[in-house]
Amino acid sequence: MGFVSLFNDAASEMIYPLIPAFLTGVLGVGAVALGALEGFAEALASILKVFSGRWSDKFRKRKAPTLLGYAISGFARPFMAVTAAFYQIFSLRLLDRVGKGIRSAPRDALIADITPPEIRGRAYGFTRALDHLGAVIGPLLAAGILLAAPGNLRLVFGLAAIPVLGALFVLIFFVHEKTAEIKSSSEAKVKLNPIYWKYLACVFVFGLGNSSDAFLLLRAQDLGLSLAAIPILWSAFHVVKSVTSTPGGKLSDSWGRRKVLLLGWGWYGLVYLGFAFAHAPLHIWGLFLLYGLYFGLAEGVERAFVADLVGSENRGYAFGWFHLTVGIAALPASLIFGAIYQAFGAQAAFIMGAVLAMIAAGMMVIFVGRTVQSAA
Repeated sequence: MGFVSLFNDAASEMIYPLIPAFLTGVLGVGAVALGALEGFAEALASILKVFSGRWSDKFRKRKAPTLLGYAISGFARPFMAVTAAFYQIFSLRLLDRVGKGIRSAPRDALIADITPPEIRGRAYGFTRALDHLGAVIGPLLAAGILLAAPGNLRLVFGLAAIPVLGALFVLIFFVHEKTAEIKSSSEAKVKLNPIYWKYLACVFVFGLGNSSDAFLLLRAQDLGLSLAAIPILWSAFHVVKSVTSTPGGKLSDSWGRRKVLLLGWGWYGLVYLGFAFAHAPLHIWGLFLLYGLYFGLAEGVERAFVADLVGSENRGYAFGWFHLTVGIAALPASLIFGAIYQAFGAQAAFIMGAVLAMIAAGMMVIFVGRTVQSAA
């Protein structure tokens, strides 16, 4: 599954860091439209995650929805190469996220099914590390294409179809689920730990301040980074994410999920304050690298925490709700951030994100206990 993510993210990240430039430079739309695109896309994906996760519990199948989701996303992205209007790229971005919505909860539940509880943090961190390695490769491929064909964003979008084939090949022939590890949810009520819902409330508040990373790329452009440098910056950012994800997950196995998440969310707040007051391209390079550490401390750990709080019979359902919470928060987060960015400037928008991250960390301290026993 890690290598599936590697190939898929190589394709996705050839495109994603160039979308702001494509929308603003080629299609002529602004920050609010960018926020609407990313917010609605992530919200739609997240709604689907509850249903796909519940389906994978009920029928004890994780691989089929995972494969379908990767296929939909993989074949939607290259068609961005022939778009001529905002509604077209909006529709394709939504279709891309539909694929993500179908695959994410079953995929994360599959990883938990085959991983001993005592190393879950490391397992999720490792799979995220390979995912981010793909996100290192993708922007470098995009940068190489742009150096050979300056400004030809459509060519980059079209060639992104190639790594997708690698992802589907690995998933079809080398990933085998263990259905015996999944307890039948038809024999149990769908009931989740109360602490799980409190945890999701904290995740939601944090998500309100965690707008699309597309705004970080827009900030980089505002401060003078060239179009050719942006994929390189994005790749370096993912190097940090990849290198730190496995150690961050492993730290949560020994130190505790809650402590590591508090550290990660607090770090996020400090980095966003840095983006608020940055005024030179050199600052952007440093802040992006520091921002990568947040993902190492939080991204895999958030998923491992979900797996700790539920049993295998509800695992897909729980991951679906987790992803739904993240995605529903992403819609107002990106819309509000974009509106503030456009009306009051980048500084006000990034300060808002930092404050919400600190509030979420405070809620975690108050509402989520220091010790959480694994449910499986």
